[in-house]
Amino acid sequence: MTTSRMLFSLTGAALIFVIHPTAKADPRAVIELFTSQGCSSCPAADKLLSELQADPSIVPLSLPIDYWDYLGWKDTLAIPGHTTRQRAYSQARGDREIYTPQVVVNGVAQVVGSDRAAIENAVVQSRLNASPLSVPLHVTVANERLTVTLPERAPAETVGGEIWLCPVSASVSVGIGRGENRGRTITYTNVVRRWVKLGSWTGKGESFTVPVDAIKFDGIDSVAVILQSGSAEKPGVILGASLTSLN
Repeated sequence: MTTSRMLFSLTGAALIFVIHPTAKADPRAVIELFTSQGCSSCPAADKLLSELQADPSIVPLSLPIDYWDYLGWKDTLAIPGHTTRQRAYSQARGDREIYTPQVVVNGVAQVVGSDRAAIENAVVQSRLNASPLSVPLHVTVANERLTVTLPERAPAETVGGEIWLCPVSASVSVGIGRGENRGRTITYTNVVRRWVKLGSWTGKGESFTVPVDAIKFDGIDSVAVILQSGSAEKPGVILGASLTSLN
């Protein structure tokens, strides 16, 4: 059985029927890069993330944090929720590892964000141990609405999770005026600008619909959808993910 839900209020009358391509198929890894404009070690990781975007099996996301703002430059893309998420990951793993540039792979492994070999190894190891990305998410954009559909699974196969929608800016170049990266212009890839919880998934067929104009504000041209076990306070393995253009 499929349950449909409409989130946010719908405005406007006649809508033009437009279908955009669906998300990348069969992702094998979600790469979350915790980065900062005030961190001199981060530009190499930011560049690597842009290169990883060329792999269609990877969902690469930049999550700028704010705890280096005191060094003389306030990160223009950081949101406090990213710092909270990084700390929650650390607590869930039990290792107290919080730094930049840090990559979290599939919600379960962490490595230095500029180390390509370590990232690929973490991808392989996470898939051996945690069975991530085993739930296919179907994302479509049509009639000015974005719809996320999750399949029904047998109870014995189900690990519950939370469904998160993240408006994303695919590419943002920032000129940095002060701090450790003073004078540099750095381009950030797939910058997450908000986190919107669509709901929880317990194995039942689900469908969530969101008006595009409720999430497509200035600079937003894509949307990431993440199905993750655990909770925001104690995040676990990422069960499903997609990255879809809104253009």
